[in-house]
Amino acid sequence: MPSTPANRSSVHIDPALPRCDWAGTDPLMVDYHDREWGVPCHDDRDLFERLLLEGFQAGLSWRTILNKRQNFRAALDGFDPERIAAYREADLARLLNDPGIVRNRLKLAGAVTNARAWLELTDRDGSPARFIWSFSPDEPIRRPRALAYGDIPACTPESDRMSKALRQRGFTFVGSTICYAFMQSIGMVDDHAAGCHRALDADRSLP
Repeated sequence: MPSTPANRSSVHIDPALPRCDWAGTDPLMVDYHDREWGVPCHDDRDLFERLLLEGFQAGLSWRTILNKRQNFRAALDGFDPERIAAYREADLARLLNDPGIVRNRLKLAGAVTNARAWLELTDRDGSPARFIWSFSPDEPIRRPRALAYGDIPACTPESDRMSKALRQRGFTFVGSTICYAFMQSIGMVDDHAAGCHRALDADRSLP
């Protein structure tokens, strides 16, 4: 599972590299942009973590979530869906008293709901990764490069379909916008802006 460094000072940043505007200069954001965002991910546990984090991010900045990511991992048993699915009211009370995470009852209860839905998805369809990636666009890297992140759509027909399918399977906090952010995170689509070094590297690798 990709790991975000807990110590900002341990992250080396090359300031000469052009990046998407949203990465800014925060070491954790830059590290996430350079090493994780848009990199294809097919690991079931990692996919589950990222789906939950996208749900927690709703209405907040990604910087907030990223800074709390290690705390989330500690509080939510390493994002183990079996452990989270077994949470009861006492566990929610514990989480609501944890200042290191997002203390929102609806989102925390949603994480439990999604863990149970994730286990059901595993039982019914095997690897959740195969189900998640079934919504992948045919050619995610060949789309025209946007000049800025603000020019990228908030959702697509693929994220609409993913959202509908996940809702039908009992998931919550999986609206189309959240699903599209999830698709960006796991590399199902490559939305690095034109001029970003990650976009340039990817474009150079095309035949």
